[in-house]
Amino acid sequence: MEELRGAIPEFAAFDLGAEVLSAVKDMGYSSPTPIQSAAIPAILEGADVIGTAQTGTGKTAAFALPVVKLAGSHEPSGPRILVLSPTRELAAQSADAFEKFSKYTSLRPLLVQGGVNMDRQIRALRAGVDAVVATPGRLLDHIRQRNISLKGVRWLVLDEVDRMFDMGFIEDVSNIIRYCPKERQTLFFSATMPDAVLRLSKWALKDPKTVGVGVVHSPADTIEHFIYPVDGIQKYDMLIEVLKSISFESLIVFTRTRIDADRIGEWLIAHDYAVSILHSDRTQRERDKALKDFKEGRTKILVATDIASRGLDISNVGYVINYNVPEHSEDYVHRIGRTGRANREGKAITLYSSDETEFLKRIEAFIGARIERRRLEGFAYRTEPVLEEQAPRKRKRNR
Repeated sequence: MEELRGAIPEFAAFDLGAEVLSAVKDMGYSSPTPIQSAAIPAILEGADVIGTAQTGTGKTAAFALPVVKLAGSHEPSGPRILVLSPTRELAAQSADAFEKFSKYTSLRPLLVQGGVNMDRQIRALRAGVDAVVATPGRLLDHIRQRNISLKGVRWLVLDEVDRMFDMGFIEDVSNIIRYCPKERQTLFFSATMPDAVLRLSKWALKDPKTVGVGVVHSPADTIEHFIYPVDGIQKYDMLIEVLKSISFESLIVFTRTRIDADRIGEWLIAHDYAVSILHSDRTQRERDKALKDFKEGRTKILVATDIASRGLDISNVGYVINYNVPEHSEDYVHRIGRTGRANREGKAITLYSSDETEFLKRIEAFIGARIERRRLEGFAYRTEPVLEEQAPRKRKRNR
């Protein structure tokens, strides 16, 4: 223990125990992030917690480390830890974190997600697990088939709650909470706290402690972000010209719909780009392969819906291109936040057509700044782009 105190003194100051601290040291962590410093002591005290934090702030460790410590060792009674995540990719990352943080304990974590065969999950549940990290739909399938009981859950973690609302999962989540015992510790993490999320927190939590590092409304200083105004009908051509005009090793193109992601991906492949495509209609195997190929550099471009804008551990992304202006203002910050991480510089380009004006106005109000409009040199515009705001025309009075 003395060696751990010397190696990671700030983590050792938390009462996490030698097993968890050894895992923290193996992970190469040195100092806790602000959300970890705020959340870990509150969770260890046994309080219900509302944590507000953006993705990429170490949020998973903020709840996983203290929960692993509190759970101790394996018990054959069924799952005592339940973590709900909005997407399979986020669930997989959280499950991986629990595996790593509990490596020196006898705890057994299990990933329960859709898109894969249920048989392996059923066998693992029957063999006995301590922590289940799940997406809501697949977990409800297991509950209805009586493959799992949540009566023994003592720690319930709801991660990315605002995203669950956006994706329409909140009724499923509410049903799952009803299957859990009332006597439990509930941890509730969300990047934003709209009214609907606050109402759910009041119902699901008891006298919670609120911890957070502030909701980020503006892009990081390391990100240069701007807009190319263009007719909607020319966006495909402009995307190709933008790619020709820049040098990149790793780039994400965000689209609003799954159909757009498929079409743009196919368009780029036809122009000889190495592309991965990621959205919720793809099979789990396709999604896993797309992420793996992109992370390992076999493909240089990831075309994705907002499934990839939050939480996914993708580093060294040099460019983000928004093929569409996001409908939700927070998604703009999340999307372009995929670049410029860990104090590296990044660029984010948004292709903007006039039918997206309302979305753009809301984003600029949200971040409190006008986003620079630029002209792509050498591009054959059908209509000359408007780069400056037009002064409102004065109406003549009828006399």
